Amino acid sequence: MPLLADLRVLYHLVFKRVRACDHAARMEQFYAGQSDSYDDFRKRLLPGRQELFSSIPICDGGVWVDLGGGTGANLECLGDSIRRLSRIYVVDLSPSLLEVARRRFERLGWSNVELVEADAITFRPPSPADVVTFSYSLTMIPDWFAAINNARDILRQEGILGAVDFYVSRKHPAQSHTKHSWLTRSLWPLWFACDDVFLSADHVPYLHDSFRSVLYRESRGRLPYVPFARPPYYLFVGRKRG
Repeated sequence: MPLLADLRVLYHLVFKRVRACDHAARMEQFYAGQSDSYDDFRKRLLPGRQELFSSIPICDGGVWVDLGGGTGANLECLGDSIRRLSRIYVVDLSPSLLEVARRRFERLGWSNVELVEADAITFRPPSPADVVTFSYSLTMIPDWFAAINNARDILRQEGILGAVDFYVSRKHPAQSHTKHSWLTRSLWPLWFACDDVFLSADHVPYLHDSFRSVLYRESRGRLPYVPFARPPYYLFVGRKRG
């Protein structure tokens, strides 16, 4: 039943404490008990994923790397176009989420997808990538700046980076960017940090400094069962500078 599945996820989000010593163990401890219910709940929690993946052009024979790709649900946003890619790497630290991804890809018959249990800051594909994406994974990577640097390094020249995630603005953001209130900047980092999700005011500036912006949008999402809660999120698509 959907409600029971939601309750299982909410238990892990709200009540279950994660006490593992290293990042990989914390990720697995957090996701292991909710992996089978992960996608349905996150579909309502994490906005902008369809828009992000639909906005990135697919290069015939290209290489796509989804860092922190979890269950592989992001790739369904590409539909049958995924078959035009020569290789897709779904990289994650949680074997429980990757097992869900394995079952998904077997069901869909996608033989060009490879699952990799690895860290987003160290993974290197055999050949340069045409696209690297982060879908609500940067906020769960402690060294997120190193993950962005690694993504830039593994991209070919003029390769595309796409990211969508929750965030808060700086107190004094760039003129063209949204300025959040003190309450927004204070509340949401505390709220998400309970689940080791760390919102940053520096994601957006660092992405704009590291890549040539092609698409950028800021908006508000919704939290299931909390109708008046509207956490801010951004969507960014940029090209590696030549």
